[in-house]
Amino acid sequence: MAGVYDGYARVGDLLATGLRDLTTDLAALDGDGWWAVVVGYEGKVTCARFDHVRQAPLPTPRTAWHGPASDQWHSSLDQAAYERGVQAIRDYIEQGEVYQANLCRVLTAPVPHDADPLALAARLAVGNPAPYAAVVQVPGLSVVSASPELYLSRDGDLVESRPIKGTGVTADDLLEKDYAENVMIVDLVRNDLGRVAAVGSVEVPSLCAVEEHPGLVHLVSTVRARLAPGAGWPELFAATFPPGSVTGAPKSSASRIINELEPEPRGPYCGAVGWVDADRRRAALAVGIRTFWISGGEIRFGTGAGITWGSDPRREWLETELKASRLIALASSGGNR
Repeated sequence: MAGVYDGYARVGDLLATGLRDLTTDLAALDGDGWWAVVVGYEGKVTCARFDHVRQAPLPTPRTAWHGPASDQWHSSLDQAAYERGVQAIRDYIEQGEVYQANLCRVLTAPVPHDADPLALAARLAVGNPAPYAAVVQVPGLSVVSASPELYLSRDGDLVESRPIKGTGVTADDLLEKDYAENVMIVDLVRNDLGRVAAVGSVEVPSLCAVEEHPGLVHLVSTVRARLAPGAGWPELFAATFPPGSVTGAPKSSASRIINELEPEPRGPYCGAVGWVDADRRRAALAVGIRTFWISGGEIRFGTGAGITWGSDPRREWLETELKASRLIALASSGGNR
């Protein structure tokens, strides 16, 4: 497996090696080949085409993971600033500017310049297995994701999204606010997909299902549609990106408020991470939550919460802590193995 370090991706149970080329053009995904895809929240596109793809376990890392100390993580918003942001969003809701907005913060810590993403992926695979786990290592990009959320899957013309809104330690912690938030985002995703779907094909086969994940539960809904003739990947992204669950409703107003309140870019966090098999017209792209990215001797991780009129600022801060705690412990020196 020495050649794996020339560029690789492992998404789900698929291991891709033999990096052929890189592009920022989403239209390439309508061509040929198997692609690993990372699209940052701000729109930076990385599509990596690989020659060799097979079902395989995660390769053995060269070295053990050496993460930062647990007290070395710095948050782009501290608790007081985050709670002020929650209140600001509630004020915007009162003014009729927005119904819901996702407020996020980015945690940053130092790591050695030779920190191995594969070693972190191996630690997460044991300590926090996820349905859309991924590690992508190509020139200029190192991403390790333990995402539980499907942004878009595709099988021919059939596309599906499974937005998450509503989080608790157990199902008993979920509030009426969580269900209302989920329904709002489902309506947004329905409208987004409707822009590129065949008329009458958008449906919601599952609404507000409770799913268990390591350390918490989520409310998850499913939205499904058939693509209209002529709609390809550029059109699909133009209609649906960034994912509705990590922006808010209406999306345009929520995005403006997010840009105002969040001091650091989200990067791959809240973007899309996954794979596209252009030959078979199949794909699975996760929302880039529970996601680390490494560059310039630093590791970053994002966490956030959906804010509605019913939000309590301290409770929303604690939700971001809940979402981050398990993964930050795993990525830190001395984390669970």
